[in-house]
Amino acid sequence: MRKVLFVIFAAIILVPVRAQVKWHTVEEAASTKIGERLYLVDHYTSWCHYCKKMDKNTFSDGTVAKIMNKYFYPVKFDAESAMQVKWFGRNYMPVNSGRDRIHEFARGVKGFPTCRLYRSDGTVLQDIPGYYPPNEFVIVLWFFASGDYNRYAFDQYKKIFDKEIRPQMEKQLEL
Repeated sequence: MRKVLFVIFAAIILVPVRAQVKWHTVEEAASTKIGERLYLVDHYTSWCHYCKKMDKNTFSDGTVAKIMNKYFYPVKFDAESAMQVKWFGRNYMPVNSGRDRIHEFARGVKGFPTCRLYRSDGTVLQDIPGYYPPNEFVIVLWFFASGDYNRYAFDQYKKIFDKEIRPQMEKQLEL
């Protein structure tokens, strides 16, 4: 009996803990001063396969979570929410009828998942549509977190990332 309990206890301790993104609500985000960071709003739906895949594979990745928590203000938003949303003084209402029932706050999103980046004043900076595996999403996140989007075209950035950018990023993140 002791051996069985020891094996179970050891298995629990040795199971790696998945990194956690510290998600916030839209209401929390709109009322929080974030300095120079960007808001990253994950627009998702409950029926979206790739939204669930982003949660399971990408947002649980240690490097992704570390970048998001340190350099962004991560927000989860259900694009089919029935709640009224207030974002920087403007009210956004749910759309409860018709074929396109996407919340007003998610208008303009072309598909799900879409991560929308907002500046600290609540204005849209960039949409990042679709599913990204963790290694690719790290590049996208660091492109914006580091401010490199002001210095490089993204295609060029991807080409130089592993050799020139990643070592600096890892040093800053203490990986």
